[in-house]
Amino acid sequence: MALRGVWQLQKLVVSYCNWGGSSRGIRAFMESELPALIEKNPQLEVATELSRGQHPYLKGIYRNRNERVVCVKNMDPEQVLLNATRLRNSLGRKVVKLRTRHVTKHPSVQGTWTTAVKF
Repeated sequence: MALRGVWQLQKLVVSYCNWGGSSRGIRAFMESELPALIEKNPQLEVATELSRGQHPYLKGIYRNRNERVVCVKNMDPEQVLLNATRLRNSLGRKVVKLRTRHVTKHPSVQGTWTTAVKF
């Protein structure tokens, strides 16, 4: 995703094993889908990394120095492409867990309204 016209994903690292069965889908992805992905995204630096005996993963390195790692073990090439585009489309911010369901700047003094309120 672009923030103020600048793509936030700087580098995409594709890690795979050249003989493992769990890397079969990512090897097919590298042959068929990856060249088209590189052509469509010239701003993106793509690096491949051979790690023998390890499960495959995609690592996104963002401009704000955050990293996201997605395991693509036993996935089809289409699913790997979907995960790569999700990494490209995200901003790279950390996920913040909300403490309550109701978020407001001015919380009610009387409490949260529910349907069980009797008048």
